Order: sequence, then structure tokens, then C-alpha cells
Amino acid sequence: MRILGIDPGYGRTGYGVIETIGNRMKSVEYGCIETKPNTPMPDRLFDIYGAVKEVIARLQPEALAIEQLFFAKNVTTGLDVAQARGVVLLAAREAHLPIGEYTPMQVKQSIVGYGKADKKQIQEMVRMFLGLATIPRPDDAADALAIAITHAHTAPFMNRVERKLK
Repeated sequence: MRILGIDPGYGRTGYGVIETIGNRMKSVEYGCIETKPNTPMPDRLFDIYGAVKEVIARLQPEALAIEQLFFAKNVTTGLDVAQARGVVLLAAREAHLPIGEYTPMQVKQSIVGYGKADKKQIQEMVRMFLGLATIPRPDDAADALAIAITHAHTAPFMNRVERKLK
């Protein structure tokens, strides 16, 4: 299964595509979609939307995993990130991709086994899971890969539960 992980943001949206074969995972591609700081928000959202559609068309994922929003102190920033997240979800829905949504704590639990793990621990585990020589950079891309790995760990179980409920 090929999974596109997204760490949403309006300045930088991290993406990472992994492929699972049995219980093994490998990185296909990762990076960041960046928008210019003084660009009007509608233009930034349009750029993110177009870039995500291009990644989907080029890499052909079978599912999308995205981080759920966590509002910290700055609600305005959170609202802008929510808009970026919305255009990513729209691109995924247009491509008919199943979507998995995960909280930061769920990602940490899945990757490290501890819901309060720090960024360095997560990055190192992402490197190990994917057999990479170095930690993926930038951080947003490493976070996106962690979200994709979380989906790889979670989706098979959720699919079994959904089938039993039907």
C-alpha cells in the first residue's frame, strides 16, 4: 500500500509517501510545499492545493493520512493551518483517497510508543522504520512520514474493525 502523509501548514506543508510491503516500509519521496510569506492567503491555499494534487497524480498513493489540528496559544495561526488542511482534504477527496486523521499524541504513540515523545525521538524512529541513512529533513517532511507510518500501523486494524461492524 502506498500512503501519502501530510503535516499541514500554510507556510510549509510537509509531505511524505511511504510504501508498505507486508510489515516492511520504505520511503518513496518526501519534502515540503512552501508558500511565500507575504502572499495573500487565497493564493497560498491555491498553491498548496495544486501542489498536493500534483503529488497525488505523480506518486499515486492509495490513502492519505493527515494530522488533526492541535490549537495551542495562537488561534489565528490555527485557523490559517485549518484552511491549509482543508485544501489538502479537498485534493484527497477529489482523488477518491481514503483519509486517516491522527492527533499528534496518536502519532507519537504509534511511532515511539510514548504519547509525550519529543521531536528527536520521533525523527530517529522514522529514520529506523524506513531504513534511511539520515533523519529526513526538513522537520515538516519527517513529521509527514511519521503520520504516514502511523496510518500504516493503524489502517489494517481499523479495516478489520469496520468489516466486523458491517
